[in-house]
Amino acid sequence: MAATIVWFRRDLRLGDNAALHAACRRGAVVPVYIHAPAEEGPGAAGAASRVWLHHSLAALDASLRRRGLRLIIRAGDSLDELRRLIAATGADAVLFSRLYEPSRREADEAIVAALVRAGVEVRDFPGQLLFEPEQVRTGGGGPFRVFTAFWKACGKLPAPAVPLPAPRRLTDVPAALASTPLEELDLLPAIDWAGGIRQAWAFGERAAADRLARFARTVLARYATGRDRPDADGTSRLSPHLHFGELSPRQAWHALTRRRGASADAFRRELGWREFAHHLLFHFPTTVDAPLDRRFARFGWRRDAAALRAWQRGCTGYPIVDAGMRQLWRTGWMHNRVRMIAASFLVKDLLLDWRDGAAWFRSTLVDADLANNTLAWQWSAGCGADAAPYFRVFNPVAQGERFDPHGRYVRRWAPELARLPDRWIHHPWDAPAGALATAGVALGRDYPRPIVDHAAARERALAAWRALRG
Repeated sequence: MAATIVWFRRDLRLGDNAALHAACRRGAVVPVYIHAPAEEGPGAAGAASRVWLHHSLAALDASLRRRGLRLIIRAGDSLDELRRLIAATGADAVLFSRLYEPSRREADEAIVAALVRAGVEVRDFPGQLLFEPEQVRTGGGGPFRVFTAFWKACGKLPAPAVPLPAPRRLTDVPAALASTPLEELDLLPAIDWAGGIRQAWAFGERAAADRLARFARTVLARYATGRDRPDADGTSRLSPHLHFGELSPRQAWHALTRRRGASADAFRRELGWREFAHHLLFHFPTTVDAPLDRRFARFGWRRDAAALRAWQRGCTGYPIVDAGMRQLWRTGWMHNRVRMIAASFLVKDLLLDWRDGAAWFRSTLVDADLANNTLAWQWSAGCGADAAPYFRVFNPVAQGERFDPHGRYVRRWAPELARLPDRWIHHPWDAPAGALATAGVALGRDYPRPIVDHAAARERALAAWRALRG
């Protein structure tokens, strides 16, 4: 009976896993995860994502054990480890799910070529996207750079296929295989700062399915309007499950197949933005660290380590920005509307390089996805595809008042301001001395004064953008 290696990467699930499904039809299955961050390049998991990865791998192993197998974990060069496993098991095929980041694609091409030369059958499968990047083309055959046209073209393609079921039982190989203990991958921090992440999230395929079901049952109805409100539970919070492949986009898509209306359409559109991000990174791989709009290569970003540190720590003096950055640090996640506000503040109010923001998010987000992160930061900076126009500078006070009108989000994540009245919660520097005293807030001591004047910073940003545009 043929043995097949299923090489898990960011498809940490048994359901809707085409590689695993195909392996089951061939016979015995060898499920493998190889920890090789050097092969990921800038797409390698950051500190917060490594915490998630640890728990997700543990959940995948538990799922496999319930079906008669265990996850074989190795660390090192992927090709070397695959060769060792082939020799130990007699496997004649390696199956895996396709990934799209530039460094990963380069590494995969070399691995596939070497294994094929050795007479091993190698097959890669789609599964991380609804539509493969090569599928979606403009009328001229090129890639898209505008989301609306891209998503319209996707709508003309065959609908995403129905998700594959998880296998009920898997056939093991008789060979005794060494596996690196999960703890030895050192994915968890030596000093345990990850308690907030563990408290905020449940990990693994079962948790992803539960969250999707809860979203469809209780949150979806108000998603079209509620998703912009950080003070309420109005988003799906599926992004880390999708990133690590605990949930496939096809499963998310088909969970809403029978749902109609603005909210269901809005959620599908958000899945479309995820598709667009991978489409762009696939076709424009240099955008990881270079602007798509080449004019921005000469843009005069400021260097200000103190301002960057204040932004990272949530100490800018602008409550909605600081609340978001503290939520990020504590839970590994930030509400999407607040991500846009915080990003705009960094690149426009502070005029700091978008790559500094992207690097911080890669390190601190549990859903840090190279494609999504690159698209979002270039959008905020105005230097990417379908970018925000240069004159769009989010006002952090107005954004806070609009999307957190009663200050509940700010009070949760910046509790030193909790006793301030709604009227002043988003601009405490304007509060009368009596209101500050009653709330127990001394600006500059309990909460920082603004590190920049928004009106002046906006004019500085607009002047810099106008100069770039000639």
